[in-house]
Amino acid sequence: MKETRLAIIDNSIHPEIYKPVEHWSAYLGRSEWTAFYSPKNQLPSLKGFTHVILTGSEASILDREPWVEREIEFVMDAGHEGLSLLGSCDGHQLLALALAGPTHVGRCREPEIGWIPIDIKTDSSLLGLARSAFTFSAHFDEVRDLGDPFVILASTDVCPIQAFGIRGRNVWGLQIHPEIDITAAGGLLEDFRGVFPKYRPFYEGASPRSQAIPG
Repeated sequence: MKETRLAIIDNSIHPEIYKPVEHWSAYLGRSEWTAFYSPKNQLPSLKGFTHVILTGSEASILDREPWVEREIEFVMDAGHEGLSLLGSCDGHQLLALALAGPTHVGRCREPEIGWIPIDIKTDSSLLGLARSAFTFSAHFDEVRDLGDPFVILASTDVCPIQAFGIRGRNVWGLQIHPEIDITAAGGLLEDFRGVFPKYRPFYEGASPRSQAIPG
């Protein structure tokens, strides 16, 4: 069996507040992983890893900063080489942009901030059995209009593509944040109110503790 070597691509802009490597690594058990900070142009060698997690970001995928362009090229190359890829939030959007094209990302008609209900539409190795579930969300951009070979795994009324896979490949995108628990989400929203006053109304009305539903 091929040894798993995991790279976590950290896309956070304020790593002192939003700590995606900490969130994801909590679920990796004894798996070995190495983190790379993409905004400082740190990206792994394709030959050194078998699996990649692309984290979320406070940046907008639509701004296409130079470091984002370099990560897009990395993802295209990683996909060509057959690496297993998982993108979360901004990473989910970056995957769609790199593998489907720029017309497949855009601004949400309505941001989803807080603890939201999602419809898991089909059984999958990523999200398990088809069902309704609640999870944390914080996004202003979205993935849209994906066709074959993309498979839509989860949706909400506001955002039809909450999760996707690619048929026959180990590539998945998650708009939602299942890696962030209620306590961490509450602290993140509180910090974001101070760092992003422009979006304060969205964060003030989105306490995950009050919206979470057990089970």
